[in-house]
Amino acid sequence: MAPLALFAALLSSLSLVFAQDLGVPLTWREFNNSRLLAERISIAEDAINTILPQLDASDASFNGIGYWQAGNVFSAMANFDHLAGTTKYETQVINGLTMAFGLYKNFDQYGYNDDAMWWATAAYYAYRAYGNKDALSMAVATWTHVSGYVVSVADATSGTQPNKDFAIAGTCYGKTMAGGVFWQPTSDGTSINSITTGLYMTLSAFLAEATSDDTYTDAATLSAQWIQNLQINSDGIVLDSVDGEDCTRSASSWLFTYNSGKALEGLSVLKDVTGNTAWTDLMTNIAAAAIKSSAWQGDNGIITEGASPTSNNDGVGFKAVFIRGLDEVSVRSSDNSALQILIHSYNDVQYNALLELAAKGTSYSSAWAGPPQAFTTWGQLAALDVMVTAINTNSP
Repeated sequence: MAPLALFAALLSSLSLVFAQDLGVPLTWREFNNSRLLAERISIAEDAINTILPQLDASDASFNGIGYWQAGNVFSAMANFDHLAGTTKYETQVINGLTMAFGLYKNFDQYGYNDDAMWWATAAYYAYRAYGNKDALSMAVATWTHVSGYVVSVADATSGTQPNKDFAIAGTCYGKTMAGGVFWQPTSDGTSINSITTGLYMTLSAFLAEATSDDTYTDAATLSAQWIQNLQINSDGIVLDSVDGEDCTRSASSWLFTYNSGKALEGLSVLKDVTGNTAWTDLMTNIAAAAIKSSAWQGDNGIITEGASPTSNNDGVGFKAVFIRGLDEVSVRSSDNSALQILIHSYNDVQYNALLELAAKGTSYSSAWAGPPQAFTTWGQLAALDVMVTAINTNSP
């Protein structure tokens, strides 16, 4: 790129960052709390202990929720230990991961790459929390498997993908499809979506950080570029999917918290691995936009997505992934106090809503604005990451 063009590109990027409003909206409900660390740890532990009776150790499932959601319970347990500095759930986490990996090759139970990657990410969190090398091996094996369904630069150029039996679209909307990850490993599955690609990008970045292997860094960078080039709308929110055969997009109204949340988590790690401030800028832009998006909350700031008191559905677990991603951003943004304050304020809105509007003892409704209800596994799942990250995003 010519120096003038490079300068213009950098200026444009910087203007986007400075244009973002990182102030805390005064309309938000209770955006702080004074609970001390010991109490926050106790609240999170009680929330985990309340869901544990639903665990079926024979297949690592939880009664009342699906396979990918179960993987996220183990993620919350491992992250609790990581943030609290304990090993309370190490046995359950490692046993659950080992069981699932043994039952389902590369954690793939139903033939979806995102399912496999949810569990592989849980395995990485277990490695981070406990230093367990078997957990790291499971994460790497699954990453290697899913890598077979990434559109490489060569694939995009040739219009073919080794594990697909159709001609793939090398470009969509004038941008390369390189870095996108197919949702299904079947030879005829055409969908490429942000959550599968975001999961792959995030795990790649974590593995790059853990191993200093450029293979993972390059993979994370390519997938981050796919999200950046193709999957961010004019409001700064990450879109859902694009067809890898004919470039058909998902509906513009398909805006889900977890797409932005997982992209944020991955970008926060990638910017540390690479030292590239462009990823910091993109992360900041997406975080500011997603935290204040009217797509999933009202003026009070309480997330309304996935409020389903009577039955489980995939959307119930999306917002937990969003909160987890924001926490990783906060941890890695010590040089941006305004962003950290915005994140902890937003997380406190959800935390206080759950504790004050949606709690029945130590169980929580999936409707965070309330009212309280009897225990459901899916409601508890949705609350876990809020309770766990509250350990981290508030002062001691």
